[in-house]
Amino acid sequence: MKAALYNGPHSIEVGERPDPAIEEPTDAIVRVALSCVCGSDLWYWRGESPHDLGAIGHEFIGVVEEVGKDVRGVAKGDFVIAPFIFCDGTCANCQAGVTSQCVNGAAFGNHGIDGGQGEAVRVPLASSTLVRVPGSAHSDETMRSLLTLADVMCTGHHAAVSAGVKPGGVVAVVGDGAVGLCGILASRRLGAERIIALSRNPARQKVATEFGATDVIAERGDAAVEAVRELTNGVGVDAALECVGTGQSVATALAVTRPGSVVGIVGVPHGVDASIADTIVFRNVGLRGGVAPARAYIPQMLDDVLEGRMNPGRVFDFETDLDGIAEAYAAMDERRAIKSLVRVLGR
Repeated sequence: MKAALYNGPHSIEVGERPDPAIEEPTDAIVRVALSCVCGSDLWYWRGESPHDLGAIGHEFIGVVEEVGKDVRGVAKGDFVIAPFIFCDGTCANCQAGVTSQCVNGAAFGNHGIDGGQGEAVRVPLASSTLVRVPGSAHSDETMRSLLTLADVMCTGHHAAVSAGVKPGGVVAVVGDGAVGLCGILASRRLGAERIIALSRNPARQKVATEFGATDVIAERGDAAVEAVRELTNGVGVDAALECVGTGQSVATALAVTRPGSVVGIVGVPHGVDASIADTIVFRNVGLRGGVAPARAYIPQMLDDVLEGRMNPGRVFDFETDLDGIAEAYAAMDERRAIKSLVRVLGR
């Protein structure tokens, strides 16, 4: 089958991988319909995070092609969403709702596991991992939004939930990538009254406003902190969403919060200063987040997508097929695209 192959920093191409096959009775084979490039994929592409050579990609939706004899709840022909980490649903972590830390789970697209940026994927623990999508003949707009539930929308939601976003609250979102934009959408869904987006990109500012941002700040660093404080009468926000992972973005998120609030941190950390502990202790600001338990969140948001109450698929502003995968990465790396959609199988 055709699949994206990671060959090292700044080197990704389409090549051939073996067609996946059932290896365990709990496996399923999913034929990929839509996939995409994640911001975390760019860390690998840039050589700033380690990644095995070979398969890559962890966000995909598609059609079940084959199931092992012990698979329950999904069947051949079902249209499904695959959360970016497979899980058993029964370990202590899964039972606590943290499916992203399943003791028997792992992410797709690394360490010998098929990647979502390919024509088909072997899905381990399929019964507890795959989420069946009811109905058929969904519009392209809906399909795009369903794809976001594999990771990016759930990650934005996790930032908002971790930060304790509540009805009537004031929220700041640090980061205008797809996760940050989905964090804005999630904050609006959770009832935030005021949502401050930190962005200086006009195209992303437009999406942020469409998703529910009430204010947009273009400044960075200390100037951004001062701007947020001016908007909040010097108090700071009730919740901050950190959706980048750099030292500056984490410092900004911590600085714009009021005492007693929480920062929901979901950005992959790079260059984050450990001295943030001083802020946590001496300003009474909490820090919570991590890898989103997408499998736990997908059922909560599926109906909102299917019934058109939210359209997170708007974050896809670049589209290609597998043959254009290298350009999909380059477009995001050069900030010509918010998020790149990869169309694999037409429906």
